[in-house]
Amino acid sequence: MTNKQHLTYTYSKIALRVVMATAVPIGMAVTGIADAQVVEATAGRAPGASQERQISLNEAISLARRNNPSTVQARGAERAGKAAIRSAYGAFLPSISLSAGASKQSGGRSVIDTLTGTAAGRNWNYSNGFSVNALLFDGARFSGLSAAKSDLEVAKATTIAQDYSISLQVAQQYYAALMARESQLAAAAQLKQAEEQLNAATRRYQAEAATRSDSLRAFVQVANARSAALSAETSLRSANAALSRLIGSVEIVTASESDTATTSLPLLDSAQLVTLALEGPAVDQSRAAYEAARARRSSAKAAYLPNISAGYSRSGSGSDSRFGYGSNPYSYGGQVSFSISYPLFNQFSREEQIVRAKVNESVSEAQLRDTELAARQQSVQLYDALRTALEQVKAQDAAVEAAEEDLRVQQARYELGLSTIVDLLTSQTQLNQARSDLISARFNARIARVQIEVLIGRNLDQLPLSSSQE
Repeated sequence: MTNKQHLTYTYSKIALRVVMATAVPIGMAVTGIADAQVVEATAGRAPGASQERQISLNEAISLARRNNPSTVQARGAERAGKAAIRSAYGAFLPSISLSAGASKQSGGRSVIDTLTGTAAGRNWNYSNGFSVNALLFDGARFSGLSAAKSDLEVAKATTIAQDYSISLQVAQQYYAALMARESQLAAAAQLKQAEEQLNAATRRYQAEAATRSDSLRAFVQVANARSAALSAETSLRSANAALSRLIGSVEIVTASESDTATTSLPLLDSAQLVTLALEGPAVDQSRAAYEAARARRSSAKAAYLPNISAGYSRSGSGSDSRFGYGSNPYSYGGQVSFSISYPLFNQFSREEQIVRAKVNESVSEAQLRDTELAARQQSVQLYDALRTALEQVKAQDAAVEAAEEDLRVQQARYELGLSTIVDLLTSQTQLNQARSDLISARFNARIARVQIEVLIGRNLDQLPLSSSQE
């Protein structure tokens, strides 16, 4: 061996010892961090974060329906619709008004009152009166009342549809937080296993039963697991913040640990689901909009009907400052009026309104038909999506179990020197992927079930069983 080769060999041994001296303490430190994270993750909170308040999905949906701006706006439109109906009924009642006034003329020549000897032009003059006016016949009032009722039905249907829409948004964010927590637990388990593999590789290297490559590969695996744990923590914190905003909570909330029940297939077939979908909130909303458009078309035709009105007024005036109730009573006069009017021609404005109303009715009818077809389509797609997701959950459960057993065998073989670190790390990677796929499958199944409930506007657990299912 030449001097140059000997020097290179010496430097290599020194570098190897430095790497191992550094890797072992770091591995022990990472081990401590992993243990702490496993404890915190098991407790149901993000590592290093304060304890968020856990809420159930039903509570989250209830808060969102009460606080979310879209649902507040929908309920405001419903209140406005009720006020419009009161106004439509009030149009059948006569209008009543009272009046009282005082006036004084200034300037010009004053007229001397021979009885009192005062200047009449400089005195105050008082008056009072009342009037009643009634619209005896107006076709627009009847059609307007019908349109107001239809608009209220639209507002009610919109409120229900908006409630279920916000329920879907809350459920998606709620299950996203739940998925982030499950990912955090999986990352903690991954980190713990990677640390065990690093310890095993370190022991085998110190016993000169493995190469430096094993320890370095294991150390990289620990670093990757640490990164996965931090990423899962970030996802959980972000999901919790988004959920808190969605339900209008100043306090940070998170999904309850108890909401981890396995999703099941609803106790009804696809044909029954189609029937329920055609009675769902989206179809009801579209149907109410179509009925309102029909009412608006009838209201537009009322412009061809005449208006008949009548009125009565009575008033008096004088110099009594107590408006005729003092020593100088007023002389009163009354007036009765009756009128009928019919617009013969108004520059085709009536015709334009009727055409617009008919166009809106046609559009609403087309939208109703499309909404019904969409409900049929979605009922089939969502039912199949839920069924597929549930099968994927079963498959991924088995895949995780198989991957865990394979990793256990590879760890034992590696300890005995019967397999390489590559085989061990490959098994660990497969287990990590199986866990991730299982979490995604659970999320997809939960979301598919919620989408079905939003489509039909009912809770699947509360549906009555059919005769065949009983």
